[in-house]
Amino acid sequence: MKTLIKGGTIITASETIQADVLINEEKIQRLGQDIIEPDALVIDATNKLVLPGGVDVHTHFSLPMAGTISSDDHYTGHKAAAFGGTTTAIDFISLDRETLDECVDEWHKIADPLAAIDYSAHMNITRFDDRIASQIPGLIKRGITTLKVFTAYNNRLRLQDGEIFKVMRIAKNAGMLTMMHAENGDVIEILIDEAIRSGNLSPVWHARTRPAWGATEAVLRGSSLAAQAGAPLYIVHMNAAGEVDQLEYARKMGLPIMGETCPQYLFFTEDNLAQIDGAKWICSPPMRSAKDNARLWEGLKNGIIKVMATDHCPFFFDGTKPIKYEEENIAIPGKELGKTDFTKIPNGLPGVGDRMPVLWTNAVNSGRMTPNHFVEINCTNPAKIFGLYPQKGTIMPGSDADIAIWDPEKNVTYGIGLSHHRTDYNLYEGWHLKGFPEKVFSRGKLIVDGETWLGKKGDGRFIHRKPFAEIL
Repeated sequence: MKTLIKGGTIITASETIQADVLINEEKIQRLGQDIIEPDALVIDATNKLVLPGGVDVHTHFSLPMAGTISSDDHYTGHKAAAFGGTTTAIDFISLDRETLDECVDEWHKIADPLAAIDYSAHMNITRFDDRIASQIPGLIKRGITTLKVFTAYNNRLRLQDGEIFKVMRIAKNAGMLTMMHAENGDVIEILIDEAIRSGNLSPVWHARTRPAWGATEAVLRGSSLAAQAGAPLYIVHMNAAGEVDQLEYARKMGLPIMGETCPQYLFFTEDNLAQIDGAKWICSPPMRSAKDNARLWEGLKNGIIKVMATDHCPFFFDGTKPIKYEEENIAIPGKELGKTDFTKIPNGLPGVGDRMPVLWTNAVNSGRMTPNHFVEINCTNPAKIFGLYPQKGTIMPGSDADIAIWDPEKNVTYGIGLSHHRTDYNLYEGWHLKGFPEKVFSRGKLIVDGETWLGKKGDGRFIHRKPFAEIL
């Protein structure tokens, strides 16, 4: 089956061209002017933009936390992603079995039957010994080339600096990339203990017990470890101005260190956590200040920050009240678990479906970035850094036909009605957006047609990623 997208304007990271796109089965076969293909299904994209499907490299589906589980699984989360123009998502595998292979097998049992878009995974390295060290290179045969380490969550997820250094050296030799959650776990534990003993239990104290200085220091420390290991490093969910400063310094020193940020850190602040519904904004790391927002925007503009991801990890605001999802009543315990104690609120936000529509209005329409830069940070750079390019992240012959036809003139009032996350709130409720995906293709199959969902569980394909990916 061939599909011909005619009359649109193709936007890639480097080019804006008027051309038709011919899709043959799952691949882009040809780009050109006035293509004629008698047997093809013709899609009229006149006055529309033709973008690569988004690549979100930071998502958490069905993640157990704080006595519950994140409310999107690999079907509902992938569906939400697709409605927002994203066609590839990378999840994280928890180190909760004896061996890494067992962890990967268990994750596949959960993800594979549900996946509705193409997907891959990172491996969390949350404990370290000689046995784990010997198993890490074997992940490459499983298509997993990225490892995540933490400098926070003491006695749960955190590794010590020497252990992180060892992980980085193993990763470097195998052509893998180490990702780092950068906060100061020691300071956080002290401040949380003091807040509890002082009776400061409202949501805003989640932010006040995780200072921005801890994140700033941890980025510099991670950069130092990477420099000494001679290894590349990727800083996840950058949220503080000081982190951008440290990343800029590291890059000026010639270190192969990259970073991502997320939409929530551009638009919201600690003040949102002080609202009556402040639990909606609890994630880790937390929201910061308006000055931090501004520096993150600057980091994106100047190319210091290379990727826009989401850290999608949704929970119900009130999991005692069911919502209707695909004609089924769903209620999953959520942030109400910490109604009287911020330390018991599950950390995480919905976002996988919001990223591209919200940023188009607030970055492209506002003049903060060009459409090409938008594609670069949402599609192409993540595909390159994480070993997916050119299969994903671009529109060119031979690439997978992952395409979002974008209507730049479409006006919507955004919120839970359009986001399709399986939760009961949206951070951008009531926001006016101009520019929205109209049709979305995954490997040549139309899965979103306006408000109609055509995707299916199990249609997503696990992508075996390649080692020695690009360092940008």
